[in-house]
Amino acid sequence: MSMHPEPEESRLEPGLRAVLSERRQLINLAYRFLGSLADAEDVVQETYTRWYAMSQERRDAVASPGGWLTRVASRVCLDLLGSARARRERYVGEWIPEPLPDRMEWTSGPSTTGDPADRITLDESVNMAFLVVLDSMTPAERVAFILHDVFHYSFAEIAEIVGRSPAASRQLASSARRRIHDAQQAPAPATARRADVVRDFKQAWQAKDIDALIGLLDPDATTIADGGGLVSAQLRPVTGGEQIARVFADVAGKAPDLTILERTVNGQPGLVAQQDGVTVSVLAFDVAGERITHIWAVRNPEKLRPWTTG
Repeated sequence: MSMHPEPEESRLEPGLRAVLSERRQLINLAYRFLGSLADAEDVVQETYTRWYAMSQERRDAVASPGGWLTRVASRVCLDLLGSARARRERYVGEWIPEPLPDRMEWTSGPSTTGDPADRITLDESVNMAFLVVLDSMTPAERVAFILHDVFHYSFAEIAEIVGRSPAASRQLASSARRRIHDAQQAPAPATARRADVVRDFKQAWQAKDIDALIGLLDPDATTIADGGGLVSAQLRPVTGGEQIARVFADVAGKAPDLTILERTVNGQPGLVAQQDGVTVSVLAFDVAGERITHIWAVRNPEKLRPWTTG
């Protein structure tokens, strides 16, 4: 399901055009719930299928089609989140949210390709560190928090979606908020400084300079790789600046043809590794002060399709 509007959309009758115009909002919502762009698109497809399965009379009776679509998409996501833990138990190695592609260089201006309104909104609620914390929440916490704190739905509306009282929904969002607060470290540096740190890491990685890599990594830094059992990847997190530095130096030594590109990953400076023009890894970083505290390396090719084919 393409993220770009159909050319004929502007010629559709107003009611149908209004319903289809909700698609971007639904993708934004479902991606934050699920951490997967592919799953988010499936949810939106299922939501529209349910809308058009209703009779014209029933659709005409819906006072707010956008609200109806959001409620249905949220419930579909809630069901998927409930079964996600069982699926993760069968997942090989660590699971990382699917990275969002944005191919512009950090030094260039805003992307002029495509319709900017058709892109996922890149703000703090889609950076990798935030998504990882969201993944630690219960499904109801995640839905209540995202709907209220990110999309500004009332607790009365949320209660209808999660099947709880407004007071209980408020408690769910509050619990989720505490999780996010507890996970926060020192204030994040400005984007420009974050980009400098990641760029220095790239140069040290390419040079296989272990000492330089250690200097850029927090002593308690953690790296998590997601290969999904489809490609080689560390099956468990690697902790410690020196250990991580040696892992990356080893990768550079074994893959001398690796091309490392500076790219925006989920709205923040990241790196993309390619071999023969094919993306083989997307790296997201968390930086505190002057040092890298977390690296998330997505290597599962199924999660990298938008980076290779887009």
